Amino acid sequence: MATGTEPSHRPGHRERRSAPGLGYGAGSGRPARGRGRLVGTYGLPVLALLLFLVFSLALPDTFPTLDNASSILSNQSIPAILALGAMIPIVTGRFDLSVGYGLGLAHVVAMQLIVNNGWPWPLACVIVILSSGLVGVLNGLLVEFAKIDSFIATLGTGSVLYAATGWITDGARIVPGPQGLPPAFTDLYTSKFLGLPVPAFYVLALAAALWLLLERLPLGRCLYVIGSNARAADLVGIPTRRYGIYAFAGSGLVVGFAGVLLAAQQAIGNPSVGMDYLLPAFVGALLGSTSIKPGRANAAGTVVAVAVLAIGLAGIQQFGADFWATPLFNGGTLLLAVGLAGYSARRRLRAGSTATRQSPSEAEAKSTPETPTP
Repeated sequence: MATGTEPSHRPGHRERRSAPGLGYGAGSGRPARGRGRLVGTYGLPVLALLLFLVFSLALPDTFPTLDNASSILSNQSIPAILALGAMIPIVTGRFDLSVGYGLGLAHVVAMQLIVNNGWPWPLACVIVILSSGLVGVLNGLLVEFAKIDSFIATLGTGSVLYAATGWITDGARIVPGPQGLPPAFTDLYTSKFLGLPVPAFYVLALAAALWLLLERLPLGRCLYVIGSNARAADLVGIPTRRYGIYAFAGSGLVVGFAGVLLAAQQAIGNPSVGMDYLLPAFVGALLGSTSIKPGRANAAGTVVAVAVLAIGLAGIQQFGADFWATPLFNGGTLLLAVGLAGYSARRRLRAGSTATRQSPSEAEAKSTPETPTP
C-alpha cells in the first residue's frame, strides 16, 4: 500500500525518471547545453578580443594605438551601418541583395544634387534617404505581393539601380568644383566626438534603435514571428505582407543614410563603388545571427560581427597581405557565417522537437497527486 512517503511516489522523482535529459540528476545534459549556449552567445565577442590581443602582440608599435582604433572605427562605420540595414529583412526570412547597388546610387544622387544642381545639402540628404526608403518599399511589394523570391526581386531591382547610377553619371565621376563641398556636409563623416570618429556613434545609435525596435516593441516581435514561421504568423492575425514591406523600407532608409555618409567620406560620386560593400554587409548580418541571440538576426550580434571583421582585416592588412586577401577573408567568413547560422537553426529546431516529445511525460508527472490514495 502506498503511504505517500516513499520516494518513488513523489512527483519530483516521477519527473526525473520521465525526463532525464532536461537537467535533473547526475546524468543531465543541461550543463553541456548551457556551455553550448554560452559559447554561442559570447563566442564572437571573445573572438574579437582574442584577435585584438593577437594582433597587438604581433604588431605592438602600430596595432594597439589610438590612431589605429580611430582608423578602424572610421573605415568600418559604413559597412557596419549597411550590415544593420541588411539585417532587417533577414529578421523576416528575406534577403535584400540590392543594398550595395542602393548605396552606390544614394551617394551618387547626393553628389549630383549638391554639386551639379546646387541644392542645400540638408535637403539633398533628406531626399536621398526618403528615396532609398521608397526603393525598399518597391522591393517589399515585389516580394510580398508579386510573390517573387527575395533573392530574385532584389537582385533585379539592384540591377535597375545600377543602371540608374550609370545614367545619372554617364559612367564618369562627379567631382566638386574648386570650392569643394560644404564643410558642414563633410563634417558628417570627418568630425570627431570624445576623441573618436563621429560615424562610430552613428553605428551605436542605429544599433540601439534597432535593438529597441526588435527586442522591446511589438513590431519587432512580430517581425521575428514572421521570420520563424510565416504561416503561423498569418494564423494568429499578423499582417505578414505589410510587416514585410516595413522591413524592406527600413532597410532602404538605412541604405540611404549610409549613402549620404559615403558621399561625405569620398567627396566625389563614384558610380562603381557600391558593390564593394555588399559582401561585407551580408557577412556582418549573417555572422551576427550566430552571436548574442544565436539563431536569429540581431543588432548587437551584427555590430560584434562587424568588429570581428574589422579587426581581422586591419590585422592582415598591417601584416602586408596582398590585395586578394580581403575578398578571400570576406568570402571565407561568409561561408562560415552561413554554416554556423544553419547549424544554430537546426539546434533550435531539435531542441523544440525534444521539448515537444517530452512534454506529455512532464504533464503526467505534474498531474500525480502529492499523497496517493491507498
